[in-house]
Amino acid sequence: MSNWPGKYVIGLTGNIATGKSVVRKMLEHLGAYGIDADALSHRAIARGAPGYRKVLDTFGGWIMDESGEIDRARLGGIVFSDPEALQQLEAIVHPLVEQGVDLLIRRANPRVVVIEAIKILEGGLGKACDTIWTTYAPESVQKARLMQLRNMSEQETLLRIHAQPAQEVKTAAADLVIQNTGSFEDTWKQVLAGWNAIPVMP
Repeated sequence: MSNWPGKYVIGLTGNIATGKSVVRKMLEHLGAYGIDADALSHRAIARGAPGYRKVLDTFGGWIMDESGEIDRARLGGIVFSDPEALQQLEAIVHPLVEQGVDLLIRRANPRVVVIEAIKILEGGLGKACDTIWTTYAPESVQKARLMQLRNMSEQETLLRIHAQPAQEVKTAAADLVIQNTGSFEDTWKQVLAGWNAIPVMP
């Protein structure tokens, strides 16, 4: 049972460009309340937010853009090439995200909630969920998606991919693995099967 009585909480994870957001949106279409932890992490370090000053104090004022917001591209250039820097950032952001997730779930009306988070297993959120779903796509597919959809260079793409733990770590810990390598319809069938297996569903 999750930490939230009356709710069935799916922890949705997977490495970059494996289709997590697509699966979350499919679950929302089926009636789940979706939470994008990545979006919450961005809000946590926005100007005036609790993590803003801590990030600037840790990494320096040069990561600000002209409007005074933290330039995520500059910040990413640091943390995705330095594991210690990434840990420092996560130590600031993860507790704030977990607080936000807890508040959103408690306020949500739907009984099924899906939390999309790239590092749900590494933090406390994974243990709080009823089930873990993981998306999977081969590295060649990840690379193609990042270069096409995010206009990244090959070097930047590989840096992002290799900054994360091997996908096998997530798939081994998952209750359900969504193979997001084929068509949209194929992914939908897998999500629908998982949805229909949720215990609280009629």
